Amino acid sequence: MPSTPRSRTAALPDCTCFNLRKAARAVTQLYDEFLRPANLRATQFSLLSVLDQAGALSVTRLAEYAVTDRTTLTRNLELLQREGLVRVRPGADARVREVSLTPAGRERLLAALPHWERAQARVTSRLGGARTQRFLADLSAAVAAAQGEH
Repeated sequence: MPSTPRSRTAALPDCTCFNLRKAARAVTQLYDEFLRPANLRATQFSLLSVLDQAGALSVTRLAEYAVTDRTTLTRNLELLQREGLVRVRPGADARVREVSLTPAGRERLLAALPHWERAQARVTSRLGGARTQRFLADLSAAVAAAQGEH
């Protein structure tokens, strides 16, 4: 007897993509809530943090690091640029745009850090330290597996 769509989708609770996206939405909502007083969203905080750690990056390299498409990244960067938190300029090669953190961006990031630390502590306390470390390692492995790395 052929399978029906309903019987074939019964495996959805075991779908890696569905569950990762569900977890990502829940965790993002928590971090967004904690970061609200700093007037940043979790995605913005992450981009500012990467630029703070790495220094200036090309849009392409930043998109690769964040594992996001350039269109989504460009939208996020436009908002951060309008707020004066990042600077986007032509790189040494005119085809390359380079993104860097502005002093206002570093200031906003520093103001947001205590809020991020509280969100991080909330998640870590609920998962437990060892489980959090395993979870982060598993997430890195999932990224590598999806990108075809060994």
